[in-house]
Amino acid sequence: MADDRPHIIVEDLRVAWGARVVLDRVSFQIERGITFAILGGSGCGKSTLLRYLIGLEQPQGGRIDIDGVGEPHRYEGIPPFGVLFQSGALFSSMTLEENLALPLTTWTSLRGPIVHDLVQAKLDLVGLGPFARHLPGEISGGMKKRVAIARALVIEPQLILYDEPTSELDPLSAVVIAEEILKLKHRIHVTSMVVSHDRDLAFGVADRIAVINEGRLLTVGTPDEVKAKADPLIQKFLHADLKHL
Repeated sequence: MADDRPHIIVEDLRVAWGARVVLDRVSFQIERGITFAILGGSGCGKSTLLRYLIGLEQPQGGRIDIDGVGEPHRYEGIPPFGVLFQSGALFSSMTLEENLALPLTTWTSLRGPIVHDLVQAKLDLVGLGPFARHLPGEISGGMKKRVAIARALVIEPQLILYDEPTSELDPLSAVVIAEEILKLKHRIHVTSMVVSHDRDLAFGVADRIAVINEGRLLTVGTPDEVKAKADPLIQKFLHADLKHL
């Protein structure tokens, strides 16, 4: 029987650093199998939100529920999500194959040829199979992001969290990453959450978008619903043009 519960529930999440409120009673739900974007400018709280979602820190108030687990920091063993960190976070002294193998050898008892086959399959999935024995320093920035996506997938998660997947990339590489996110949605039917300031990425890949500003959630809706919002803060962010600054 299909599970019709939301994949992620965030309810009245509050995070403060001293007197500074970073996330102010943020609430939203993410349904299974969709791509959900958290869109906002630099320093608005979106990457902080991701840290709390994966259980790196505990909020001062509110509730986070991921796949029925209400305290993400208490996961034991294989986590139920894969994460693409903003920097890619690849180990520079390891080959791409070794980088992908690490989660499997850390969290499972798998070893030898089966690990090799799983790693190769994920590199093939993102079009980088021939580069398995390369070091991260021997490939481009866009390729590193794709390797990081493959590593997030190697544990076969049903949820992938992307932190600024197009940051520091040229426009063409950013398009390739957006295409990879869309391909994975259709090929393996995962739930995806994309945290980004990139408007083109968010509106290009997301089924639903949440706009956050200074720790407050301004709106949640489909791309068309968000574009139609009259809120001046939303419109200013959506239509800001560096040429006129």
